[in-house]
Amino acid sequence: MQVLFLLTAVGFCWAQYNPNTLSGRTSIVHLFEWRWADIALECERYLAPNGFGGVQVSPPNENIVITNPNRPWWERYQPISYKLCTRSGNENEFRDMVTRCNNVGVHIYVDAVVNHMCGAAGGSGTHSTCGSYFNAGNRDFPAVPYSGWDFNDGKCRTGSGDIENYGDMYQVRDCRLVSLLDLALEKDYVRSKVAEYMNYLIDIGVAGFRIDAAKHMWPGDIRAFLDKLKNLNTKWFSAGTKPFIYQEVIDLGGEPIKGSDYFGNGRVTEFKYGAKLGTVIRKWNGEKMAYLKNWGEGWGFVPSDRALVFVDNHDNQRGHGAGGASILTFWDPRLYKMAVGFMLAHPYGFTRVMSSFRWPRSFVNGRDVNDWIGPPSNSDGSVKPVTINADTTCGNDWVCEHRWRQIKNMVIFRNVVDGQPFSNWWDNGSNQVAFGRGNKGFIVFNNDDWNMDVSLQTGLPAGTYCDVISGQKEGNKCTGKQVYVSVDGMANFQISNNAEDPFVAIHVNAKL
Repeated sequence: MQVLFLLTAVGFCWAQYNPNTLSGRTSIVHLFEWRWADIALECERYLAPNGFGGVQVSPPNENIVITNPNRPWWERYQPISYKLCTRSGNENEFRDMVTRCNNVGVHIYVDAVVNHMCGAAGGSGTHSTCGSYFNAGNRDFPAVPYSGWDFNDGKCRTGSGDIENYGDMYQVRDCRLVSLLDLALEKDYVRSKVAEYMNYLIDIGVAGFRIDAAKHMWPGDIRAFLDKLKNLNTKWFSAGTKPFIYQEVIDLGGEPIKGSDYFGNGRVTEFKYGAKLGTVIRKWNGEKMAYLKNWGEGWGFVPSDRALVFVDNHDNQRGHGAGGASILTFWDPRLYKMAVGFMLAHPYGFTRVMSSFRWPRSFVNGRDVNDWIGPPSNSDGSVKPVTINADTTCGNDWVCEHRWRQIKNMVIFRNVVDGQPFSNWWDNGSNQVAFGRGNKGFIVFNNDDWNMDVSLQTGLPAGTYCDVISGQKEGNKCTGKQVYVSVDGMANFQISNNAEDPFVAIHVNAKL
């Protein structure tokens, strides 16, 4: 009986690490601040045909409406209730999106903001996306309902009530993060309201959750509300399937709170990944791509099966969160494509691609004073639709990095090589590197300041392959460069140091 119980407990635990994507789909994309109607369309017309496994959506619950500054992106992270209405759409539109995306095998992962409610200075009234009344001053959120009893004001030991010292784990978890009203998650009532919200989403058909600000909650409190969650909807998932859980834990080292503290609940966001990869690709601090041979755990990262990885996210592409200036974003497209290409080719972690919107950057004393600006919007505050140009890129200031040929084709590359070992590493001791994924794929980078001309062992079957970075296979033709692999698996790679895309990738599904 004890053995059976142990196996059941282990099985439950492991289920939280499984992203629940369809077999052969290995990456998700964060469609940051997209409208539900546009996500539904994107699942059908682009994500499913190109092998994306799922979408991380912006928080779908009611949030405060902030007008100073006017409708910033971060208002989405200040809940008023768990009703499903935001500038991305209403509950019917959310349900339609989940159904349509699931029906084409693209699953939905909700950004769950459950550590806190709105800011302490949020005032009172109905300035919220559903029009629900609230009073931040006396901790009254009747649409949940939460009252003053449901917050951590009495537990926090700082004079301000805010986190003042990140070296104190009690402050980090019991005090307010940037004045956001901190929920008392040790109370079963609060845990039950959080679980009720998440279960409502599970019933609709979501596949999992990003737990926002997980570092600011005690792991046991997170565990307690996760234990209350239902299995996923059997219309789209196998009976007994648990939701995928990945927790936002910023752990760059040097603090008492570690990503490993949260392994019992699910995966964690490995912020060191993007920070370190950005430093290497930028060639800062003497870093070289040759040093990436033992990338992953060898660099001090969490175990691969506990990691959700990304080059940038909605926070740190604006200088928030973690990683600092080394973080690569769409503003540096050439280096960014190399970094995302490396991430998608390398077997470490479960990968999330970013899809952004542009904003007018304005740096004053090294800081972007416009880092608050929300999504492309009309004068009435409504979000502009994602329009698609003739060349398949996006309009209306939506960046859509996931539609860049190089990134989309590397998502496909990752699907093709899934389960294959890291193999055939080569480097020149500097910033020219190459590696394979068993006998399924091979990728080569030239990040040096001189041209590359080298013959390498690819491990691939003999034949002519289409380079999926410069083009793609269309029928029996290649729109980009071709790479010939000889019977002994060798191939020659010539990459100019000033090439627009200084890397080449081939895989067995791109064989001509």
